[in-house]
Amino acid sequence: MPALFTSKLLDWDRELNQRLMPWKGEKDPYKIWLSEVILQQTRVEQGWNYYNRFIEAFPTISSLALAEDQQVFKLWEGLGYYSRCRNLIATARLVMNDHNGALPGNYHELLKLKGIGPYTAAAISSFAFGENQAVVDGNVQRVLARYFGVSIPVGNAAGKKFYQDLAQSLIPADAPAKYNQAIMDFGAIVCKPKQPACLECVQNTECEAFRLGKVAELPFKEAKLTKRHRWFNYFVIESGEHIYIRERTDKDIWQHLYEFLLVETSADLDPPRHVLRSYIEVPFSISPATKPYKQVLSHQVIHVRFSRVVVASDIPIDGFKPIKKADLDRFPFPRVISLFLEAESPENTDL
Repeated sequence: MPALFTSKLLDWDRELNQRLMPWKGEKDPYKIWLSEVILQQTRVEQGWNYYNRFIEAFPTISSLALAEDQQVFKLWEGLGYYSRCRNLIATARLVMNDHNGALPGNYHELLKLKGIGPYTAAAISSFAFGENQAVVDGNVQRVLARYFGVSIPVGNAAGKKFYQDLAQSLIPADAPAKYNQAIMDFGAIVCKPKQPACLECVQNTECEAFRLGKVAELPFKEAKLTKRHRWFNYFVIESGEHIYIRERTDKDIWQHLYEFLLVETSADLDPPRHVLRSYIEVPFSISPATKPYKQVLSHQVIHVRFSRVVVASDIPIDGFKPIKKADLDRFPFPRVISLFLEAESPENTDL
């Protein structure tokens, strides 16, 4: 069965696979690395445009390494999971300093780099350097779980090792890149999470899940973690053409992105306006809080309200810097703040 699975998969890829992506068939390790980092926790349809914009702005690893952090984060804005972007910057600079500007050419050396795990290392080493390393992502796990009828959970350590070993046993030594791309494409367009094309699938006569009517049950996943809810109250302090922002530097969500004055509460409460007195010592006016905005993260749900605060003239505010409102688009913000700024654009308001 393993040999038959691989043979049929490669036949399908050669004869029927028409999936197109800008990085498909790419041999440049930098572009492969960039595409894989962008696609972590991101749908291909969304990541496509980000990839093209990154390649246009930073066509080489050296151009990325030399860029200002703020410029890279602004380009990343909206993708979420900003630790990926921080690791991208750090690794690009390390490669320039310690590896003569070239990503290592083998799997185990790639694993030593920040932000490069087994999947990304396997993708780079197989696609760019022809190493016999199997990629294992959610698409691959789903295909293997269904085809072989595997009931081992995909999320725990034992499951990850099992699927990695199984995937490695299937990869042909003479075509690792072609096989890896084929199985990922197969999982994305045939063996889909919902409404898989089982009746047209070239593997259905040997597929255990299809034979036993268990396609919808596999892969088996453990119960999801309960997400933490947080309530953010932002005070948007304005003075004429200026608005006050600060960089988030704590090791929390959105590190190195920018924000307004924040007061976090334990529930959806009216924002405690008295806190403004510790920042603003001159008269000010304040608007009612906006409707609630929401941003859903992997382990948290952030509920956000904004209140506009207006002071008559520019004043120093500890920890904040005044910038021109026209320059807001130069700074990277969390998606929820970007949504607020879009809603409060000059076409809609005097912000």
